[in-house]
Amino acid sequence: MLLFRQPDHDHTGFSPMEMQALVRRWQHWMGGIAAQGRLADNGPRLSPDGKVLRADGAVLDGAFAEIGVTLGSFIVVKAASLEEAAIVAQGCPVLETGGSVEVRPVI
Repeated sequence: MLLFRQPDHDHTGFSPMEMQALVRRWQHWMGGIAAQGRLADNGPRLSPDGKVLRADGAVLDGAFAEIGVTLGSFIVVKAASLEEAAIVAQGCPVLETGGSVEVRPVI
């Protein structure tokens, strides 16, 4: 499962063109995952293990929430390991706006 977190701020600082471009990047990124046959649509329980990918390129072990960060949404992808799922998460548009992607295995 890829959980998309972003800083607690609204997107009022984005122009309509910037918002449209961001939506297109999300559509392109999600479409690529679907085209690879990696997108799943079930809602299983979460494991306590995980990784967090940050906008600065850091990859942290642990599934934790931070002060001032909101869980925006999530998707379930098909991957053989946490490491493989973290590779799928790279390029996620939330990373462009200071957010992070938390990668968690499902039980």
